[in-house]
Amino acid sequence: MNSALVIASVTTALKNLLNNGLVQELSGANAGEVKVSTLPPDRITSGTEERTQLNLYMYRVTPNSSWRRGSTMATHMEHEVGSFLGLDLHYLLTAYGEHDIEAEVLLGYAIQLLYETPILTREALRTAFALTAPKYASGAISTTAFDNQPEQVKISPEFLSMEEMSKLWSSLQARSRPSITYEVATVLIENRREHQ
Repeated sequence: MNSALVIASVTTALKNLLNNGLVQELSGANAGEVKVSTLPPDRITSGTEERTQLNLYMYRVTPNSSWRRGSTMATHMEHEVGSFLGLDLHYLLTAYGEHDIEAEVLLGYAIQLLYETPILTREALRTAFALTAPKYASGAISTTAFDNQPEQVKISPEFLSMEEMSKLWSSLQARSRPSITYEVATVLIENRREHQ
């Protein structure tokens, strides 16, 4: 597998984690079907036709300072397995509700689930990729790109100020809903030219 697909695999692993956790948590409740999506917020139906769902949207990617060229960790890993670009992924997790307080209930369960599961292991990433088997993967599907991940991928809440959150929703051109942001760090993109 091309390591470029690691980003999509992280999103899929998070979606699966939320989906499986909500099914388990809400199985005895009268919550009905709850969907977890990964769409841009402006593509989610809101208003009178709004449905009960969680949406996980990757809104930003930033370089991880520990993995910049010249850093101790990057130099060590380059010596061991080749050079990598370390990235942190930033997600907006939003809850939508068809009825009163459904969005708040969903968001509360999702926050609790991610608090109790702060790490995506290599195995979770491999499983997520194998289950989704993206159409755009060329050739035979392999999960070897996850073997180069040097550590577990950590999920941490990012608490944006009201002004920052307002700017984010404004830039997304969507109606704001109960939300929280998360940083998922660190995923690695491999330099393929070193293996040619």
